[in-house]
Amino acid sequence: MTNIRNRINVTVKSFATLREVMDAQIRMDLPEGATIRSLLAELTGRYEGLNELIFAAPDTLRDFINILKNGRNIHFLAGLDTPLDDRDLIALFPPVAGG
Repeated sequence: MTNIRNRINVTVKSFATLREVMDAQIRMDLPEGATIRSLLAELTGRYEGLNELIFAAPDTLRDFINILKNGRNIHFLAGLDTPLDDRDLIALFPPVAGG
């Protein structure tokens, strides 16, 4: 029997300055096997200016950008290659300026 569910749905939340270029929350329909890398490719293609806010160079996140999968920082998982699962919550945090 063929699995007819070859898609996953994830929710992406953005915070602070990232909200200036993208929605505060968006639901994404992605193929099974999607990763943080493929999610970011989809988002940066959809939202003008987002790529420059997230990446310092291709495949290199800017310093202090934090991406959480269900509350866990992807730096402690598999980085950009962290696999996504159905109903994951991805949070995007830009660098925070303080004073």
